[in-house]
Amino acid sequence: MTLRSVVVVGASLAGHATARALRHQGFTGRLTLIGAEPHRPYDRPPLSKDFLTGALTEDDLALEGTDENLDAEWLLGRRATALDADDRTVTLDDGSRVSGDAVVVATGSTARRLPGTPPGVLTLRTLDDAVALRAALQPGARMVVIGAGFIGSEVAATAAARGLDVTVVEAGATPLAGPLGAWVGAAVAGLHARHGVRLLCGVPVAGFTGTDRVDGVTLTDGTHLPADVVVAGVGAAPAVDWLAGSGLDLSNGLVCSALGATAAPGVYGVGDCAAWHDTVRGTPFRVEHWTDSRDRPVALATAMLAGPSPAALRAPYFWSDQYGVRIQFAGRRRGDETVTVEAGSTEGADLLAVYRRDGDVVAVLGMNQPKLFTRIRRSLPSSAVGDAPADTPAAATLLEVP
Repeated sequence: MTLRSVVVVGASLAGHATARALRHQGFTGRLTLIGAEPHRPYDRPPLSKDFLTGALTEDDLALEGTDENLDAEWLLGRRATALDADDRTVTLDDGSRVSGDAVVVATGSTARRLPGTPPGVLTLRTLDDAVALRAALQPGARMVVIGAGFIGSEVAATAAARGLDVTVVEAGATPLAGPLGAWVGAAVAGLHARHGVRLLCGVPVAGFTGTDRVDGVTLTDGTHLPADVVVAGVGAAPAVDWLAGSGLDLSNGLVCSALGATAAPGVYGVGDCAAWHDTVRGTPFRVEHWTDSRDRPVALATAMLAGPSPAALRAPYFWSDQYGVRIQFAGRRRGDETVTVEAGSTEGADLLAVYRRDGDVVAVLGMNQPKLFTRIRRSLPSSAVGDAPADTPAAATLLEVP
C-alpha cells in the first residue's frame, strides 16, 4: 500500500528523526507530529549539563535546522490517550482523533518517581524539568541526588561545579554497576570523591521529611540528610500506558520486529519506548540512548516506504560527561565478559577498557580516551535488521560513526 499519510506520536528526538527520514527518503504525503510537550523538538543530553549551568539556552537545544521545513502539521501540547490499532487512529486528550495510513509510536520514556514522593522532589527528563532545577541550583544550597546513574551523576557534577553541597545516594554497591560493571562504578565513585561530592552506596531511601515541601531524605539505616534541593534520578519507564487496550504487546515497552513493526499492520515503534528484536540477543530489547533514537528512524523509514530492506545497525553507543571527564561506551554487555584495561587507569580517569566474550571484542569503554575508543568502536560487530547478516556493506550506508 502506498503511504499517503503518517501520524508520528512523539515530537522529541526519535519522532523528529522519523519525520525527517521519511521526507529525506521521498515521502510527500500528509505528515502529522503529536507532542505531549508544548516545545518544538529539542536535544535532551545537555539538560543535565550545559543547560543547567546556563552555558546553553533553550534556542541552543533546537533539533530543527534553521531552514528545515518538514511540511508537517504539528500538534504540540497534546497528549495521546488511546490508539485504535485496527484503523490506525490516535485519540488525543481533548477527545479529537487523528488517523493515518501508518502510525509511528515514538513517545519515549517518563522519569520514574519513588513511592510516596512529596512535593518538591525534582526529576530531570524534560525541558520544563530542567528549567525548574536550574532555578534551584543556588550556591551553598544542600542537594541530595537519589540515584548515581548517568542522570544523577551528571546532575551532581553540575551542581557541585555551581557551588552546591551535594550528596548522592545510591541503593547499589557502586554507581553504574548495571550498565558498565562494578569496577567501572568504582572509578566513577572516585570522580565524585575527588570533586567533593559525598557518595553513599548500598543504603536505599526509606522516606522523606517535610510537610508542605520536602526538606530532607531519610535512609534505611536511619541516616537523615537535610536538603534544600532533592533530585530523583532513578531511571525512566517507557511511555506506553496510553496504548493499554490497543492489543499491542507491551511486555517490554512496545514490542517490535527488527525493523520497528508491531503485530498491527501499519503501526510501528521507535526510540526509548520501543523494544526492537535484537538479532544478537535473540529477543526484543530496548536501547535507551540518544544515538539509537537518532539512527533507527532511518531504517524504519526505509522499511515503511520500501518494505523490509537488508541493513545493519552499529553497536549501541552512549556517553556521559561528568566532572570534565567524558565516559563513552559502545557494545553489548551481558555481564559474563572478561574486561582488560588497555590504556590509562581508573585513578587517572583516562582509561580504556575492552570487554571480550569467548575471546571476541564485544564492547569498549573509554574515559577521556576518544581516539582509542573510536578506533575500537569501529571494529565492533553490527546487528542485522531485516534479512541482512551483521557487518554487511549496507551498514555503512545507514550509519557512520560520528
